[in-house]
Amino acid sequence: MLLSDLPNGVSATVQRVLPEAPPLDAAALRRLGELGFLPGEPVQVLRRGPGGREPIAVTVGQTMFALRLAEARGIEVVPD
Repeated sequence: MLLSDLPNGVSATVQRVLPEAPPLDAAALRRLGELGFLPGEPVQVLRRGPGGREPIAVTVGQTMFALRLAEARGIEVVPD
């Protein structure tokens, strides 16, 4: 399942950052890893922007981030 598809309030664990996630380039994928989206890290979608769109407020570990849908589609998760 992709992070972009995870319902609000549901906890999950990062499985991997997808290396073939268009339209993200290698630098954007590397940035996600640097932010903490690493295999085994707990993640949760807190809420979505107006109309259920972007940005998506997520926590990874103990830190909150706002992601674009394209970034969230590049992160594979397993719901807990």
